[in-house]
Amino acid sequence: MGAEDPAAAAAPTAAAATTSPAAAEDEAGNAGKRTGWRVKAAVALYVLALSAFWLGLHWDFRHKALSKAEEGLVGMCEERARMLQDQFAVSVNHVHALAILVATFNYEKQPPALDQDTFADYTARTSFERPLLSGVAYAQRVKHADREAFERQQGWIIRTMKHEPSPEQDEYAPVIYSQETISYIEGLDMMSGEEDRENILRSRETGKAVLTRPFRLMSNHLGVVLTFPVYLVDLPPDAKEEDRVAATAGYLGGAFDVESLVENLLRQLAGNQELVVNVYDVTNHSDPLVMYGSEVPLGAPSPSHICVLDFGDPFRKHHMICRYRNKPYVPWNAITTPSGLFVIFMLIGYIIYAAWARYDSVKEDFRKMEALKKRAEAADVAKSQFLATVSHEIRTPMNGVLGMLDMLLDTELKTTQRDFAQTAQVCGKALISLINEVLDRAKIEANKLELESVPFHLRSILDDVVSLFSSKSREKKIELAVYVSERVPEILLGDPGRFRQIITNLVGNSIKFTERGHIFVQVHLADHSNLATEAKVEPVVNGTNGHNDETTAISSSVSHNTLSGFEAADSRNSWENFKFLLSHETNQMPYGTDSDNVTLVVSVEDTGIGIPLHAQCRVFAPFMQADSSTSRNYGGTGIGLSISQCLVELMRGQINFVSRPQVGSTFTFTAVLKRCEKNAVSVSKSALLHPLPSSFKGLSSLLVDKRPVRATVTKYHLQRLGIACKSVATVELALGVLSGRYGTLLNSMHRKQPSLLLIESDSWGLKMDIPLHTRFLEMKQNGCESVFPQVILLASEESDKMKAKYAVDYVITKPLKASSLAACIFQALGINITQANKEKHHGSDSLYGLLLEKNILVVDDNKVNLRVAAGTLKKYGAKVKCVESGKDALELLQVPHEFDLCLMDIQMPEMDGFEATRHIRAIEAKAHEQADDADSSEADSMARKAKWHLPVLAMTADVIQATHEECTKHGMDGYVSKPFEEKQLFQAMKKFLGPSTSS
Repeated sequence: MGAEDPAAAAAPTAAAATTSPAAAEDEAGNAGKRTGWRVKAAVALYVLALSAFWLGLHWDFRHKALSKAEEGLVGMCEERARMLQDQFAVSVNHVHALAILVATFNYEKQPPALDQDTFADYTARTSFERPLLSGVAYAQRVKHADREAFERQQGWIIRTMKHEPSPEQDEYAPVIYSQETISYIEGLDMMSGEEDRENILRSRETGKAVLTRPFRLMSNHLGVVLTFPVYLVDLPPDAKEEDRVAATAGYLGGAFDVESLVENLLRQLAGNQELVVNVYDVTNHSDPLVMYGSEVPLGAPSPSHICVLDFGDPFRKHHMICRYRNKPYVPWNAITTPSGLFVIFMLIGYIIYAAWARYDSVKEDFRKMEALKKRAEAADVAKSQFLATVSHEIRTPMNGVLGMLDMLLDTELKTTQRDFAQTAQVCGKALISLINEVLDRAKIEANKLELESVPFHLRSILDDVVSLFSSKSREKKIELAVYVSERVPEILLGDPGRFRQIITNLVGNSIKFTERGHIFVQVHLADHSNLATEAKVEPVVNGTNGHNDETTAISSSVSHNTLSGFEAADSRNSWENFKFLLSHETNQMPYGTDSDNVTLVVSVEDTGIGIPLHAQCRVFAPFMQADSSTSRNYGGTGIGLSISQCLVELMRGQINFVSRPQVGSTFTFTAVLKRCEKNAVSVSKSALLHPLPSSFKGLSSLLVDKRPVRATVTKYHLQRLGIACKSVATVELALGVLSGRYGTLLNSMHRKQPSLLLIESDSWGLKMDIPLHTRFLEMKQNGCESVFPQVILLASEESDKMKAKYAVDYVITKPLKASSLAACIFQALGINITQANKEKHHGSDSLYGLLLEKNILVVDDNKVNLRVAAGTLKKYGAKVKCVESGKDALELLQVPHEFDLCLMDIQMPEMDGFEATRHIRAIEAKAHEQADDADSSEADSMARKAKWHLPVLAMTADVIQATHEECTKHGMDGYVSKPFEEKQLFQAMKKFLGPSTSS
């Protein structure tokens, strides 16, 4: 039956293939005809729709053009109205000012300082301020009782506008001062006319300018008369009408030429030929009065626009009417645009056809793009796997190197040998950090970089950085120093690895680009530091940053008050500011403060080549160098500063720099860390693998250093060891102190003879040609103290050469760090260093107390790693069993077993660490089920379950994949990365092997 199924399935296909070709052609022809008719109908409808669209679009463009023309008319009309009001207001202000002048000089001065000649002369000379006024005149208010005296004083009688004697009335307003152009109105009573009388009464009651209706001036132009009251005293704005009437002294008036005003305005504006402007007095709406323009009724056909004019008289109403001189034309785009769109849409049919023809090819391109996308995603995965593999392959031998160095440091070594071994160990760690930088760049690009929050010892981190670069600084003969303010807490909560990475990047760059001078690292609290994180380029005297050519070196003959005597880029790091910070320092900052945050300001100062001005804008760009020669001459990848900037921002800080070519650079960054609780501080101190000794407390020392900044750094390291220190500038002063000549210094040292005399090599004076011991012998013969201090020289060269040259007891090779300083002092005081180290490591809270007599299984396919792990664990008293595969580990971990913990490598042949861990958990689960089947109490079952759960820690060099979540998913309890450190082991094992766990 199975063989017949394909034939049966193929039968309908064969029948279809034998269908008549003619019938198929007829069907295709009919279908073609139907399709052709439908296409013609669609084309006809399409053309009709486009025609309707053309008409609608044409009407819309025409309507918008007319609307735009009306908007332009409104804008131009409003502009003209506004300017007309402004110019009228300026003229009114000048009349107002003239009224104030009359009130001041005619009424406030006794006798009056104003007369007709003065007024006429002044108004004639200032007529340019009032070009729109044909003349101004002042009419005095005269009551009927004062008329006779007034006429006697003036020498003429008051007359009406018709030049007749004025009849009797309550008061008069005769013109006493007038401009020469209208002198013919002198003596005329302005209140003799009905309209003039109303205007005068309104002006004095309101205190404002009042206008008359338009009339023909002598120039045959239309104009209005402006009346302004003159008061005897200054009145408040809210004065009552009766107060204003009582205070009225007279009235100042002026004739405005409205036609000239409007003509001048229109000549100043563009588009004057396009508009027709009319100005009306519409106080009486039924009978508007023309002030400018032809007699055109208000109801003229549109388009037109009416603007309300405000000339300051609330009683009078004025309008400006604007209209186009010619009818607005229909724009060409109302025809061209619809026609163009019609053509465009006619082409759409062809475009659709062409697009459909391209559809198949686009589909094929899309398929290819999908394939390329998958390849790109696969390449991205391969890149991650490659980074993980490279990381693993490099870390595996580095684990052996660092492990062997660690075991070497536990043997009997001389000071120089120990320093070499420690430097090699730090360099190996630097190589690991270089690998981490590449991985960090990948994490930053993927936005997956996170910071941990653990207690750490800030000063120990800085000591490690100094150790890392001590060899290079000695080779270049440059000063490398670190200073941490006493106000900075000893233990902080944050990410020590990332903080160390920032400092290492900045100091590494400084070492790379500095050939003379110093590198100085300072750490202060932000609330007491004046070191800002704003970019700054300090100018000096010559050219750009003090140099016409950036390649010209600055002379170092002038000594500056810095760490090395060379000039620094940032003047804010001067000795004065440094001394100011020292004056504010107190003891350890208390932990009971209001804020849990600690904001640190860290600066790294060098006297290197600086950064060229053109490159300062891209300093923090990834993979960017200052110029093409930088990478060739100095090496580097250009990602250190970029990563540092990202890390600083993750710490909620900022980073920036001050740089001067051929002077140096100062990088400054802030970091917001957390304070530790008191119990966390005690735990962190006990967790230190190399704590500072406490054997030196109570000792005193004398330091000879001519540079105050460097002396402060040396005292900082001595005080960390508990050694009191006083400093002097020269050896002669030190000998004077030792001989008792300077009692003040001895009093400050509690009259104790210093146990140590430390001398900077460049402070060794020219007079010190006789060895110090000879000078001490002379002092002893002179009756001075018989106990003399050990003489220690601080130098940047080899110890043996300097010791022979200067005939001193010991030589400490700089850069200084507390551990090397302590080792030298141990030798000077005759203390066994190895024994002291052993005593330190055997504390109850140390790794030794944690691992003592514990059974630990180590699983790794690399024999060197097994040897390193076994040696490290046995050093702390653990019983170690090593196997090379996961299968061998399963044989040893069959329940019951005696192991307390298992360190499991992940990448192993045959069976990797994850698979081995799953089998271990399966074995434990099976044993637990068998125990539950037995008749036992629930308490015994829980106890067996806890006992059978073996803590398994991943031990791997793959720091990308071996995350905590990945380990937990496969049943592991945590992980330690290779190469691992003792502190890392202590933190990882404490939760499983600590006293609380054992109980």
